[in-house]
Amino acid sequence: MNDQPVIHLEGLQRRYVMGGSHIDALRRVDLDVCRNEYLAIMGQSGSGKSTLMNILGCLDRPTDGEYWLNGSPVSRMDDNQLANIRNREIGFVFQTFNLLPRMSALANVEVPLIYSGKRRKERVELATAALDTVGLADRMGHRPSEMSGGQRQRVAVARALVTNPSILLADEPTGNLDSNTGNEIMGLFDALHRNGNTLIVVTHEQHIADRASRIVRLSDGDVISDSERDT
Repeated sequence: MNDQPVIHLEGLQRRYVMGGSHIDALRRVDLDVCRNEYLAIMGQSGSGKSTLMNILGCLDRPTDGEYWLNGSPVSRMDDNQLANIRNREIGFVFQTFNLLPRMSALANVEVPLIYSGKRRKERVELATAALDTVGLADRMGHRPSEMSGGQRQRVAVARALVTNPSILLADEPTGNLDSNTGNEIMGLFDALHRNGNTLIVVTHEQHIADRASRIVRLSDGDVISDSERDT
């Protein structure tokens, strides 16, 4: 792995103020993630893992501390800069797929490329290649309603990959899938990691975290353990 971290967090804090009180969702988190690392973030409800995911994905801002992504000071950026970073540097895979129901698989995968200003011909070429990567070259014209849950999640993975992001960020990616289909999706993540992608999976399930090479555990906004695994 490259010694230069693709993600660097230093003293990261997220505080929510409600009336006269406050909640510290994250408390001075320090974390480095290297390129081509496979990291699982674990924690129970309220541990801060969803808050951390939202900050890593540039969907939320830290109250204090530094966040550097691929050499860019994300924690100092305005909304327009954050939107650009989200589109260029981060691929999202959500538990609920978040596909557009009236659009084909190919059109769904094209969406991030539209925002990045790619021309139609290039969008089709890149989206086709991404769907082929996840084993759905024969389903490009199908809508989400015409696909199984596993196929829809594969479309979501293809959409996340199509911009060649610095990190692939997955939030409970098997939460809406049966165990067999979930294992297929995690097998796809294993293959993506072997091909050089940087993966961060947020989960509360130990068997999902066990696929990763490193597990970070959160509790009450603090990192309570950070361990490498033999893979």
